[in-house]
Amino acid sequence: MNRVRIAVVISHPIQYATPLYAYLNRDPELEVTALFCSDVSLRGAEDPGFGRRVTWDVDLLRGYDSVFLGERAQTRRVAGFWSLICPELAVEIRKAHYDVVLVHGQQFAAYLLAFAVAKLQGIPVMTRGETHLGLPVSRLRARVRDHVLGWQYRWIDRFLAIGSANGEYYRALGVPDERIFQVPYSVDNERFILASSLSTAERSAYRSRLGIEDERPILLYASKLMPRKHPDDLLRAAAQLASKGHAFHVVIAGSGEMDAELKGLARDLELGRVTFTGFINQSELPKLYAASDVFVLAAENEPWGLIVNEVMCAGLPVVVGREVGCVPDLVKVGVNGFTCIAGNPSSLAAALEPLVADPALRQRMGSESRRLISEWGYEQCKQGIRAAVAGLGAHA
Repeated sequence: MNRVRIAVVISHPIQYATPLYAYLNRDPELEVTALFCSDVSLRGAEDPGFGRRVTWDVDLLRGYDSVFLGERAQTRRVAGFWSLICPELAVEIRKAHYDVVLVHGQQFAAYLLAFAVAKLQGIPVMTRGETHLGLPVSRLRARVRDHVLGWQYRWIDRFLAIGSANGEYYRALGVPDERIFQVPYSVDNERFILASSLSTAERSAYRSRLGIEDERPILLYASKLMPRKHPDDLLRAAAQLASKGHAFHVVIAGSGEMDAELKGLARDLELGRVTFTGFINQSELPKLYAASDVFVLAAENEPWGLIVNEVMCAGLPVVVGREVGCVPDLVKVGVNGFTCIAGNPSSLAAALEPLVADPALRQRMGSESRRLISEWGYEQCKQGIRAAVAGLGAHA
C-alpha cells in the first residue's frame, strides 16, 4: 500500500504538535514530514510571554521525518508575518513529491509561499488554524481579513477544524461543510495521563515541595503571567472565598510580565497560602497537575487553551473563561467544571466556590474531565486526517 505523504509546513518544532506527527506516522496509510522554518525551540530563545529564555525538556523530533529549511533555520526568529521567509520551501515541495501539503494557518509569509507553490504544482492543500469568531478584531481588520481569506479559502482543499468554534469560523467565511473535517486540538493524552498518575505518597511528596503539608485543595493557575490570561482574577477571587471562611491553597505556576505585580497583589490581599513556582518545564507539569485539585484559566482572547487538555488528562475539574476557544468542546458546565467571565473576579469566585467546598464534587468532575478528554485526542485527529485526504485526487 502506498502511504499518503503529508508535508506539514510549520514555524518550528512545537511541543504540542510534534507528538501528533509521530502518532500519525505510525499509521500504515500516512507518512508525515515536518518542514520547519526555524529550530528556535531546539536551540532555546527568549520567549516574550514567559519573559525568559525557554528550551523545552522533551524530545521534539522523535518518531517522524523532518526538514529544517536551509542554514538560516538556525538563526531565524519566530516573530511577525515577515520573520519567516523561506525560499527553500519552494525547492523542497517541488522536489520531494509530497501528496498533500498541510499549512498551519496564514500568519507567516512562509505559509503563503507553501500554499502558492503547492497549488502551482497541483498538490492538494490542507490548513489547520486556531481562529474563531469570538476573538476580538477591529471592524476594518475583520473586513480585510475576510476578503483576503475568503479568496484564498476557495483554493484550499481541506480545512482541519480544531474544534466547534473554529469550524464555525470557516463556515462564516463561506467554506462548505464537505471541505471541513474535525481534527481536534489535542495533546499527547497518553503521556499526560501516565505521568500524572501519582501514588498517594508521591502526591503528598510533591505538595511538600510546594510547601503544602495539608490536604486543603490547591487552586492552580499554570500559564504565562500576562494580562489577557488574568491570573490576578484568581488571587482576587481567592480573597473573596477566604473572606467567607473557605480554606485552600493557590499555586501560580509560570513566569512573565505580571510576576512582580501578582506577588505584590497577593501581599496586599493578605493571602497567606499562595505559592509562586516560577517557570515549570514540560516533563514536570503532569506532576504539578496531579498534586492540584482545581485548574483555573480565566482568560480572554485565547484561541484554544491546550493546557486545559493537559489538566483534564490529570483528572482535574476546570474553571475556564467563557471566551476561551476550547470551552464549547471541553468544558461541560456542571459536569467537569464551570465557566466564568474574564476580568470579573466575582464571577470566578462564584464558579470556584462549589468546588472548594465539596471534595466529592471535585472528584466527580475530575473523573468526567478524564472521560471527556479520552475522546478528544490523537486517535480522533488521525481519523479526521484520514477522512480529509481520502479522495483528494491524483496526488493523494
